[in-house]
Amino acid sequence: MIESVLVANRGEIACRVFRTCRELGIATVAVFSDADAGALHVREADAAVRLPGATPAETYLRGDLIVKAALAAGADAVHPGYGFLSENADFARAVTAAGLVWIGPPPEAIEAMASKIRAKELMGLPPLNLADVTEANLPLLVKATAGGGGRGMRVVRQLADLDAELAAARAEALGAFGDGDVFVEPYIEGGRHVEVQILADAHGTIWVLGTRDCSLQRRHQKVIEEAPAPGLGPEVSEELHTLAVRAAKATDYRGAGTVEFLVAGGRAHFLEMNTRLQVEHPVTEAVFGLDLVALQLRIAEGEPLAATPPAARGHAVEARLYAEDPAAGWAPQTGPIHQLAVYGVRLDRGYADGDTVGVHYDPMLAKAVAHAPTRADAVRKLARALERARIHGPATNRDLLVRSLRHPDFAGADAARLDTGFYDRNLTDLTTALPGAEFAALAAALADAAARGGRFGGGWRNVPSQPQVKRYGEHEVRYRLTRRGLEADGYPQVRLDAVEPGRVRLDIDGVVREFTVSRYGSTVFVDTASGCHVLTAHPRFTDPSDLVAPGSLLAPMPGVVVRVADGVEEGCRVRAGQPLLWLEAMKMEHRVVAPVSGTLTALHAAPGRQVEVGALLAVVVSEDEEA
Repeated sequence: MIESVLVANRGEIACRVFRTCRELGIATVAVFSDADAGALHVREADAAVRLPGATPAETYLRGDLIVKAALAAGADAVHPGYGFLSENADFARAVTAAGLVWIGPPPEAIEAMASKIRAKELMGLPPLNLADVTEANLPLLVKATAGGGGRGMRVVRQLADLDAELAAARAEALGAFGDGDVFVEPYIEGGRHVEVQILADAHGTIWVLGTRDCSLQRRHQKVIEEAPAPGLGPEVSEELHTLAVRAAKATDYRGAGTVEFLVAGGRAHFLEMNTRLQVEHPVTEAVFGLDLVALQLRIAEGEPLAATPPAARGHAVEARLYAEDPAAGWAPQTGPIHQLAVYGVRLDRGYADGDTVGVHYDPMLAKAVAHAPTRADAVRKLARALERARIHGPATNRDLLVRSLRHPDFAGADAARLDTGFYDRNLTDLTTALPGAEFAALAAALADAAARGGRFGGGWRNVPSQPQVKRYGEHEVRYRLTRRGLEADGYPQVRLDAVEPGRVRLDIDGVVREFTVSRYGSTVFVDTASGCHVLTAHPRFTDPSDLVAPGSLLAPMPGVVVRVADGVEEGCRVRAGQPLLWLEAMKMEHRVVAPVSGTLTALHAAPGRQVEVGALLAVVVSEDEEA
C-alpha cells in the first residue's frame, strides 16, 4: 500500500494530485525551486523539499535530486504529473531503483513513445527525412521529439525559413525538456485535434475512455477541450479507439495515457502517445464519473481494473485560464493575483489569492470545467461562470474564453470550422474591447468618491459647484451631484440608484445594473454581470518624466533577451514587422518586431539581459517622422 506520495512537479497538477491523496488518506510531499518557495503546491503539501538548481526552469528536471528528496521525506511513491520529467524513462528507472513506487507506465513504454519519432515508427508512420525535404512537402511542422505543450514546434511555409525554424525549435526544446532533438512532418491544415484517453492495468485490461476534442489552440497549446469530441461519426470513432488500443498493446502499457490524432478529411492521422496524465483529463473524469489520479494510484499498487469502464454521461468542457494578453501576440503576463474566484464549476488551480505569477513557468493559472447533460448546457454553463468570475491580477485570456465558447462555430459544434485554425481566423473579433467601459469608469469614479467620504444625496448648493473630474485610461469622467441627483457630462441616460465604497448601482436607460469596484494602486477592476473592465486611474497631474518617447519599443513581458537579429544595430534601417530580437519568458521564445518602417536610433537589448515589462528595448524613428 502507498502511504506517502512525492509529486515531482509544481503548480496546478501538483495541487490536483495532492487533493486525491488527501481524500485517500495518503501523505503528500512537494518539491520546489527557489522561485516556488511560497507557491500554492508547497503550502498544500504535508512536507516540502527545496531543490537547488542552476535556474528555476532546470530545477524540476533534476531527477537525481527528486529521488533524494523522496527518500529524505519518507515518501514511498513518486507521481510525475505532466511536463518536466513525466515522460523520462531514465527518471522512472531511477525511482524504481531507489525502491520507490513509480505511479506511471513502465519505463520501456515511456521509452517507446516518449520520442515522437520512435512512436511514429512503432505505428508504421515514420517522419520525413530532412535531407529529402523539398518545396512539395510544404507546409511543414517542426516538432520536438520530447515533451509537449507546443514547445519546440514551428510551422514552416517557405523552404528558406526551415534552417532558422529548426534552430529556434531546437533551442526551445532543449530549454524546456533538456532534449534538443526535433523532426519534421507534413503540416495538416484544417484538421481537428482529437485524442483518446486510455487506462490499463497489469492484468491485461485496457479501458478506452472515449474521445476529447482539443482543437482550439494557440501556439500549438490547447486552450479549450471537451469530451466527447462532437460530430466524429461512428467510423472515425471506431478507428480512433482501435489505434489507441493498438498503441497500448504494442507497449505493454500500464496506467493512464493519451493517444493523440489529427482528424481531417474523415481520416485519423496519428500524432503521438503521451505516457502520462494530460492537462485536460478533468473532462474525461466528469463524463465517466472517475478520478483518474486515484486509478493511477490503484494501478501502481497492482489492483485490477473492472472488466469494463463505467458508461459515459453527458458532456464536459474545460477552459484553460492563462495569464496572457491574446491581443498582443499571446504575450504572457506577470504580477500579483489579488483575487481568483470562479463559481459554479470545477476549478483546478495552481495559484491562490496573494500569489504572484512569475516569469519562469507556464502562464496557466487554472482550469475551469463544466459538466452538464448536453453539450449546449455545458458550454453555456462554463461561459457564464467565466463571465461572472472575479479575476483581479495580471491580464488574462478570460474574455477570449467566454467569446470562444459563444462563437457560433464552437457553440454550434460546426465540424467544418471546429479545427486548429480557429484562432487564426477569429482572433481579431474575439479580442475586441468589452463594451460599456464608459459606464465602468463612471462607477469607478463614484465608488472612489464614496470611499473617500464623499456625500451622495442630502445637501445641495445654491451656486453650482465645479464638476469632479477623474480619468481612467481614455475615459474622462466629469460629474456633480445636485438636488436633481447625479449630473455627469456625456451620460444623460444615467441615474444613480445606489452607491457605497466598492459597489455602485446605475440606472441606464431604465435598466438598473450593478458594478463592483476593486482598486489596487492605480489599477481598478470593475466587475459587472457581463464581464470585468480593467481601468488605470490617472493622477490629476502627470510627471513629464513618465511620458514615453514616440517610437519607443518596450518589453511586452519580463524575460531574458536570448538573441538579436543579424544585422540589427543602431542606425540600421528596419521595416514594419521585421523581427528585431527574441525574449524568452515562461520557457517560450517571443519575437519582438519593429512597429513601423524607419531607422533604429537606439538599441538597449543585448543577449543575456534580463528585462522587466515596460523596459525600453529600442527606439525606431518612423519614415514619416524622418520626413
